[in-house]
Amino acid sequence: MSGNILIVDTDKSFIKGLKYSLEQDDYLVDISSSGKGAIEKIDKKTYELVLLELDVPDMNGLTICQNIRSLSSVPIIFLTEIDEDIKKILALEYGADDYMVKPFNILELKARIKAILRRVNNKNNDLDKSIIDTEDFTINTLGRKVISGDKNINLTGKEFDLLFVLASNPGKVFTREDLLEKVWGYAYYGDLRTVDVHIRRIREKIEKDPREAEYILTKWGVGYYFKAK
Repeated sequence: MSGNILIVDTDKSFIKGLKYSLEQDDYLVDISSSGKGAIEKIDKKTYELVLLELDVPDMNGLTICQNIRSLSSVPIIFLTEIDEDIKKILALEYGADDYMVKPFNILELKARIKAILRRVNNKNNDLDKSIIDTEDFTINTLGRKVISGDKNINLTGKEFDLLFVLASNPGKVFTREDLLEKVWGYAYYGDLRTVDVHIRRIREKIEKDPREAEYILTKWGVGYYFKAK
């Protein structure tokens, strides 16, 4: 599996080793040592993945992530020495796909990269290119859009995939592990709170009152399911 990967970091020794290792798997690797430089590269070139250090001198990593999301839905993995739950949650809130704490096993990173790229490359395989209608919005699986009235509900790629899995199986309860595997492409590697964060973000966008959800419901102690109205 190959693809263009952008590493955003300032640790030259770390970058050198990581770049070499990824190139052994036929990835094409670009480097940026600044947030501004990373955003400029992403604006000009298509990448399959971004590996982003949370602490970049010229710009906070979360701000970089937010800026990237305004340009592209490219998957982002944070690589950082900060092992704090709040930082992990914020990273996911800002649109990151995964979070790894340095030092890490390069084989685990490669496994996560492959899983993410496999999900992205195959994300249309399960789509039946049809319309899923509810009382309040329409899911267009062909155009990967969610429309309410004449307005487009702006979902990230991961949020759309998660909504689609649930909406195309109304009434079926999915565990967090199920959703992690189906949407993110791997089991047990990721933090289960990733699912909770994305569910909350989807609810905020599609539900009339996210605190009293009508569509994406929680089966306490089990997981989540979609209730069509």
